Amino acid sequence: MPRLNPDRLFPPEPQLRALASAIFDSAADAPILSPHGHTDPRWFAEDAAFPDPTQLFVIPDHYVFRMLHSQGVPLESLGIAPQDGGPAETDLRKIWQTFADHYHLFRGTPSRLWLDHAFATVFGIEEDFGPATAMAFYDRIAEALTTPAFRPRALYKRFDIEALATTEGALDDLRWHRMIRDSGWDGRVITTYRPDAVTDPDTPDFRQNVESFCAMAGTDAGSFARYLDAHRARRAYFRDIGGATATDHGHPTATTRNLSPAATEALYQKVLSGRADAAEREDFRGQMLTEMAKLSLEDGMVMQMHPGSFRNHSTAIFDRFGRDKGFDIPTRTDYVRDLRPLLDAIGHERDLRIILFTLDETAYARELAPLAGVYPCLRLGPAWWFHDSFEGMWRYRQMTTETAGFYNTTGFNDDTRAYLSIPARHDVARRVDAAYLATLVGTGRLSETDAFDLMQDLTHRLARQAYRL
Repeated sequence: MPRLNPDRLFPPEPQLRALASAIFDSAADAPILSPHGHTDPRWFAEDAAFPDPTQLFVIPDHYVFRMLHSQGVPLESLGIAPQDGGPAETDLRKIWQTFADHYHLFRGTPSRLWLDHAFATVFGIEEDFGPATAMAFYDRIAEALTTPAFRPRALYKRFDIEALATTEGALDDLRWHRMIRDSGWDGRVITTYRPDAVTDPDTPDFRQNVESFCAMAGTDAGSFARYLDAHRARRAYFRDIGGATATDHGHPTATTRNLSPAATEALYQKVLSGRADAAEREDFRGQMLTEMAKLSLEDGMVMQMHPGSFRNHSTAIFDRFGRDKGFDIPTRTDYVRDLRPLLDAIGHERDLRIILFTLDETAYARELAPLAGVYPCLRLGPAWWFHDSFEGMWRYRQMTTETAGFYNTTGFNDDTRAYLSIPARHDVARRVDAAYLATLVGTGRLSETDAFDLMQDLTHRLARQAYRL
């Protein structure tokens, strides 16, 4: 029996299931657009073989080790090394076996869908993965990874990716993107400008970051005007060297400000000196979101906002292992009041594109859909992170469509570090959208003709338009 049910995620009613399947199949040849993610550009620059199954599927995937850790599995046993040089498991087969021994924990989760999809469709393994089959899976995957067909560039073609964006900080020299560009390869791997390290005063070594940033741009940090010019220069560098079409901002809240030039200069100097209190640091983050939006109006780059994550919630884990270890937790987010200063300033500019994401589902119908349904600059990003799932995507469509419609959304992006999960994530999104469209047809809210046309929009047209690809 196939590992993957061909009708997975479709409605159980036979008539709607058949229609959902037909709508889904109509987009089978549509390319993947991955306009925001965190894969490593070095993979595509060097096109080297991936090292082994464990370092591909387990060690870099916070979805995997956060679930295992929640059931008492020590991070060290998964190959996550403490920052103080303490011991961690280095036997890659043993780590893989630990992963397999606990694979049942992922039943019913999107991670299980993604992993099963990768095992079955990328590596052609139809058997069930678990404790008894762990080493057989390891050997088959390891052998495949030694072949040219499983190099990053070959997989890019196999996955039918039209464009893939990585994310680099404002201090990055983009050496890997330069190498990709100079190689003459015809794959489109572009960067995204992420300036958080030089716009968030709570970032460690903030002043040093700003000074280095301005020096890279050929200026100094002495005034806010020169600091903004550094952003202009670095954004241009990201466009020229890395092909960037978008920026990304991961602030803890959606706070924006629109201060006078004099007040902004004074705030900048205080923040740079290290004397700003918590409220003033929040004001600076908010002012920088507005400034970044104004720069996007200047240079045409799409602006993405990812607020609402309480980063590194566990002090003990952060101190021992560092950031990005599965302890980023969603928080409540206010968009109506927090975005108003920015929207008052430039919210009606039709040439500006701001894509909003959320980890707070309660904001979909109450705040985000009404905002995107009236301000010309706003679009809604897809269900993100903890909501990148069947139920999360379904709720997203239910709570946003009636107010914002489909065309104030951006299609799907996978936002992943796990390269081999990209086809799986897009498969899930397409199946959910096909099921949702079939349900609209079945309840008389949409014609079949419109449903089939919308499927093309949701699969690739909206993402291409939203990100100006």
